Amino acid sequence: MEDVLEVYQRPYDPKRPMVCLDEQSKALHDTPRGTLPMQPGQAKRQDYEYARHGVCNLFLALEPLRGWRSVHVTARRTAVDFAEQLRWLVDEAYPEAEKIVLVTDNLNTHTTASLYERYAPKEARRLAVKIEWHYTPEHGSWLNMAECELSVLGRQCLSRRIPDRETLAEEVLAWESERNQLEVTVDWQFTAEDARTKLKRLYPVVKVQGSG
Repeated sequence: MEDVLEVYQRPYDPKRPMVCLDEQSKALHDTPRGTLPMQPGQAKRQDYEYARHGVCNLFLALEPLRGWRSVHVTARRTAVDFAEQLRWLVDEAYPEAEKIVLVTDNLNTHTTASLYERYAPKEARRLAVKIEWHYTPEHGSWLNMAECELSVLGRQCLSRRIPDRETLAEEVLAWESERNQLEVTVDWQFTAEDARTKLKRLYPVVKVQGSG
C-alpha cells in the first residue's frame, strides 16, 4: 500500500509516465421490443424484456497527472489480452518513454509472465524492461486510480443496455475523447502518512520486551 501511495506522490515526468491499468467486464443486452416513444417530461423508457449477447471486457489505462485515458474493448481478459495491452502502452502510447511506471492490482494475469505467454522471449524481454511494476495489495484495489476511473465510466456511459461489442466500442470512445479533451486529472490526496493514521489497524503491532 505504501509503495503505491509513494508512487502517487512522484512529480510528473514525461520520460517515466505513471500509468494505472485495470479491466472490467460488461454484459451485453439488447431490447427486442425496442424503446417506447419519448413524451415531454418523461425519461426514456424501454421494455423490461431483454436478450443477452454475452460478455466482453474493457481495459482502461489512465495517466492521472496528464489527464489522459484510453479504453480498449476486447472479447476476453486473459493473460494474452493483458500482454497485448502492455505492448500497446510501450510501443504506441509511450514510444519515447524511458520506462512506464505501471500501477495495477495483483490479479494472476498481471505479471511479466503474460508477456512470455504472448510473445517470443526476445520480444517479451524487450517489453518487460520498459515497465516498472507496482501492485495494489489484496483487498486494496481501490488504491488503483484506474478503478476509480472505471467507476466514472460505468456511471456516465455503461449504466444502460448496450447490444454488441461494436456499439460499446463507439460509446466508450466518445466518452474517452470528451474526458481527454477536458484533460480531467486526478487529485489524489490519500498519502502514506494518512494510511498510518487512518488505517492503523492494518499495521502489525511491534511489542518491545523489557530488559527486566
